[in-house]
Amino acid sequence: MQAEPTALPDVRLIRTRRFGDERGFFAETWNQRGFAEAGLDFPFVQDNESLSRDAGTLRGLHYQAPPYAQTKLVRVVAGSVLDVAVDVRVGSPHFGQSVAFLLSAENGHQLLVPRGFLHGFLTLESATHVIYKVDNFYNAEADGAVIWNDPDIAIKWGIDPDSVILSAKDAVAPRLADWQSPFVYEGAA
Repeated sequence: MQAEPTALPDVRLIRTRRFGDERGFFAETWNQRGFAEAGLDFPFVQDNESLSRDAGTLRGLHYQAPPYAQTKLVRVVAGSVLDVAVDVRVGSPHFGQSVAFLLSAENGHQLLVPRGFLHGFLTLESATHVIYKVDNFYNAEADGAVIWNDPDIAIKWGIDPDSVILSAKDAVAPRLADWQSPFVYEGAA
């Protein structure tokens, strides 16, 4: 496993090693000791999964407010997504900046999205299946979102805005400028 730094400190692209033969491959997607040795020691407590029937489904930009904030370890087991993290920690030198990565069943990459970051993904194929670990339990009252196409964040999703498939909640999420972040930057990890 390689935990590569990204343009946003604390967000990591995880390249999982696969061992293949004529039958397919084997991969260790989570190893507590290996992740801890890479400085990524998170007590994951819950696994979540989503299946998006259609390409062009956008889920995000989501967060769980403190004290229910969550670190996520995201991977795709069928299909592919453009996976995005946005730094929304007040006082961060990277506030409002985003990174985006292709995660797919084919490449096996994972994205570690720490607390204090918005998270979202756009499905690039139909029947895309995403699985992610979180280090805190879900709380409905702490659940929130910022609008996916906020011009101040300027994520290059690569999709016609009129064709994107959104939940009712995500379609009416506030802009970053109209939202008060509950996250505070505490310096580099």
